[in-house]
Amino acid sequence: MLTFVLAALLALTLATPAEARSFTTTVTNFDAQGNQVVRFDTRGNAVDAHDGEIALFGGTYYLYGTSYDCGFAWQATSSPFCGFKVYTSPDLVHWTDRGQLFDATGSVWQSRCNGATYGCFRPHVGYDAASRKYVLWVNVYDNSVGFRVLTSANPAGPFTEAPVPTLAVNNTAPAGGVNNGDHDVFVDTDGTAYLAYTDWRSNGDIVVERLAAGYLTGTGQYTRLGQSQTEAPALFKRNGVYYLTYSDPNCGYCAGTGTSYRTASSPLGPWSAPTKISADSCGGQPAFVSAIPTTSGTAYVYASDLWNNGQRNEALANYYWAPLEFTATGAIAPMTCRNTFSLTLATGSAGQQVPPPGVDQADGVSGFRTYCDVGSGVARFQTFVPSRSGTLSAVSYTSFQAGNPDAGLEIGVYESTATFQPTGAALSSTVVPAARIGWSPRDVTVNPGIAVTAGKRYGLLVRSATTTGCYGLEYNDSGPYPGGGEAYSNDHAATFRAETGRSLKFSTSVGRA
Repeated sequence: MLTFVLAALLALTLATPAEARSFTTTVTNFDAQGNQVVRFDTRGNAVDAHDGEIALFGGTYYLYGTSYDCGFAWQATSSPFCGFKVYTSPDLVHWTDRGQLFDATGSVWQSRCNGATYGCFRPHVGYDAASRKYVLWVNVYDNSVGFRVLTSANPAGPFTEAPVPTLAVNNTAPAGGVNNGDHDVFVDTDGTAYLAYTDWRSNGDIVVERLAAGYLTGTGQYTRLGQSQTEAPALFKRNGVYYLTYSDPNCGYCAGTGTSYRTASSPLGPWSAPTKISADSCGGQPAFVSAIPTTSGTAYVYASDLWNNGQRNEALANYYWAPLEFTATGAIAPMTCRNTFSLTLATGSAGQQVPPPGVDQADGVSGFRTYCDVGSGVARFQTFVPSRSGTLSAVSYTSFQAGNPDAGLEIGVYESTATFQPTGAALSSTVVPAARIGWSPRDVTVNPGIAVTAGKRYGLLVRSATTTGCYGLEYNDSGPYPGGGEAYSNDHAATFRAETGRSLKFSTSVGRA
């Protein structure tokens, strides 16, 4: 799905350890047919960090975002809050899961942010050089001002809560209401920080307010853009000019809202008239713009969240990332949606995947799409051919749950015919409880402990007795695993139909017999 290409191989070979290594990284949003593809972390699980940002701290890229893996659903009163996640990467491609920014499982954060509330969103972090603290702002709806602030000595946390901030707008509005919303934290080159935020009580106007030293609260110095029905601001600076992009119009969890922007010579304005640069934000909703250093200057990478239009599993939402383009006069050019883009990074290094222990067969992490149909009579059968004889110690199948299944996911290992049909009795079978399967696609691993023979065909049969919802799969129709093949059943695994060229995302590990 995401790949990188090393450039200037000779220069890399001759470079000393202290020298910066120039290389080209390539990020993929869509496949050649324009279909969304999933970003997986270095362990092969889908990246689960939404409506946040990418920040560069100390030569490492940090992706912050709201998690949905535990099943949070907007306005679903019984759903829990999943917290805020952070991933790190050396190359914008290989993302390592660093866990939660802080523990949100306790009653305090659950009561603030679970489905019985309006939720908590938009983690944004700025570094205050004076205090040597990383400052995290999150949007909440349990207090008047609409935000909570936390600090940490480390960009990956853990973060500790600071006093509730004071802002110039809606600071004394009724608590628990829809007061202030989507925001961005911007630290200027002189160390002054600003908060751009949405004023819901003014029908979706955007406010830019200067923050006090330490970035923990506002100063009361602010300006309004004087607009309505907008949200999701992102503030950045280029060649001495300040730009603010935003969603135009606003729409909760909608895919395909527009993107507009304004410019100013100061964050406090006056701001120019708006210009729309995309009618549909490449299928998403604007999220952030990150300044990324490259060997040819700064790239301003725009992002939108490819939401599922309010469906009950936004853990499946993907991402659109690509650099903005500018005209000779400094205007942002109308956006052209890109399947892929490449940057020659000035800061970073090449990353890599972390394969499971003893991995023998796998079909990688590139080019996979999401679907959900396992259950209610539908089964899937992914075949594989071991390269060595021994004990099949682990089998991982990438899945997720949707619609609250009422039975577990069965993963069985069978011998297979050359035409991808299971044969004989199960060599092993494990039912994984629904509670162990997340809402974001990630590996579901079982340990068969059975003997397998090199060169012989086997298969993973996945099915469920659930009468509600389904279990998902990640699939690729470009044949990423030529040694295998996949088949589909809609009659409770009584018969299977081979699906040419398709692979389900899986891996197998074989140890010594």
